[in-house]
Amino acid sequence: MKIAMACDHSGFSLKEEVKMLLENAGHTIIDFGANNQEACDLSDHIYPAALAVAKGEAERGIFIDGVGYGSALIANKISGLYAAVCQDPFCAQLARSHSNTNILCIGAKIIGSGIAAEIVNTWMTTEFLSGDAKYKKRVDKIVEIANKHLKPL
Repeated sequence: MKIAMACDHSGFSLKEEVKMLLENAGHTIIDFGANNQEACDLSDHIYPAALAVAKGEAERGIFIDGVGYGSALIANKISGLYAAVCQDPFCAQLARSHSNTNILCIGAKIIGSGIAAEIVNTWMTTEFLSGDAKYKKRVDKIVEIANKHLKPL
């Protein structure tokens, strides 16, 4: 799978670890930076990565900042993106199986690399329960709301 990755300076080290994990699992990574721990503005990296997912240049995105919320706020402003902040594998499982998220946001100041690896592995391998009418209906309603208020690319 092709995955867009991005981070700010606080997420750089964890991004590099997650990137290696994903590449070792056979995924292709499009890295939008940051490329070091020098202070930077989160949106300079998250926004282009989010656009890549929205345009279909990547199938999913994994964004890492200090706590994850900044990345999610940016991604969720773009039509077709459904970002969730996950701080444990259970949240990652539900973010995929119940909500069909295509963007995973992680807080590098909140979790370490071991938990991050579990979160990423869970999120990457969990499928949306599209055959379950309850979850499909809920996601369809979210898409309907987004279509009313977000301009398509």
